[in-house]
Amino acid sequence: MGRSIRPRAFWGLLISEMVAIRPTLIHKNPFLFSSFSVGRSSLSVKEETDETQLEVPSNRIHELEVKNVAKSKDEHKLFDEMRRRFLSFKKHKYLEHLEHFQALAELQAPKFMVISCVDSRVCPSNILGFQPGEAFMVRNVANIVPPWENGPTETNAALEFAVNTLEVENILVIGHSSCAGIQSLMSMQDNATDSSLFCHGSFVHKWVVNAKAAKLRAKAAAAHLSFDQQCKHCEKESINLSLKNLMSYPWIEERLKQDLISVHGGYYDFLNCTFEKWSLDYKNTSRVDNDDDDRLCHIKDQTIWC
Repeated sequence: MGRSIRPRAFWGLLISEMVAIRPTLIHKNPFLFSSFSVGRSSLSVKEETDETQLEVPSNRIHELEVKNVAKSKDEHKLFDEMRRRFLSFKKHKYLEHLEHFQALAELQAPKFMVISCVDSRVCPSNILGFQPGEAFMVRNVANIVPPWENGPTETNAALEFAVNTLEVENILVIGHSSCAGIQSLMSMQDNATDSSLFCHGSFVHKWVVNAKAAKLRAKAAAAHLSFDQQCKHCEKESINLSLKNLMSYPWIEERLKQDLISVHGGYYDFLNCTFEKWSLDYKNTSRVDNDDDDRLCHIKDQTIWC
C-alpha cells in the first residue's frame, strides 16, 4: 500500500517526474506548465472541490524524500565552506589589518573604477589583486558601457557615483576570453530591432545589442575567420567601444580634458592566463557619431602580462 496524497501534491510530483525524465516536454508544451501552476486554473478549481484521494507508491515518495535530504546537505556544505572562508578572512585579513579596515569604515577613496563581466571565472579582485578600498566595481553581462544618450542603467549610475562623488582617477574596462555575452551578440541577426528583442523577452539580447557596433566591426575585420575567432575579435572591439562610449558622458570627458582621469582597457585570457592592458589616447581620439569611423578610439601604452 502507498501513502495517500492530495491532488495538488500529486500533480506537483507528476510534473517533477515529467521534467526529470523528459526535460524538453514542458518546454515544447508550455500549456502543461501553465495548466498545472498554482492559481485559479481549471485544474486548481476542480481540486478544491474534489476530495478524492490519489495514491503514489511509497517507494517513489521515499526516493523523492532522499533526494531532497541530499540536496539540503549539499547546500549546508556550500555555506559551511563559505563560513570557513569568511572566518579565515576575518582572522588573517581583517583583524591583522584592523586599523586599515576601521579607516575604510569611515571613508572610501578608491583609485580605480572597474567595469567587468559577470562571468564567474573573471573576478578582478582575484586576478588583479585589488584589496578592499582600492577599486569601486560594477559587473554586467559582457562588460558593456552603453553610451550616455541611451539613458540610465546601473552601470552608468555606478560610473556617476565613482567619478563625481569618489573622484576616481582611473576607469578600467575588463573583457575576457570565451565571453558568452559576446557569443550571444555575435549570434544575433544583424537586422534585429529593439522592439523585436523586447517582444521575444530576452534581457540578454536587449542588453548586448548596446555593443552592436563592435560586432559589425569584428565581422568586417574577421569575416574570413571562424566564429570563435570572430568572437575573440569582438571581445576586444567591445572593450574599445566601451572606452569610446565613456567619452559620451559629459562629466567624464570634462575630466579627460583636464587630465584628471584616465581610461583603460584590459583583456583577460583565462585559456592561457595572460592579461592585455592598454589606455585610451584621448588627445588623438575623435569623438564622432559615426560608429564605422576607424578613428573612434585610439589606444596607447599597450602591454601584455604573461
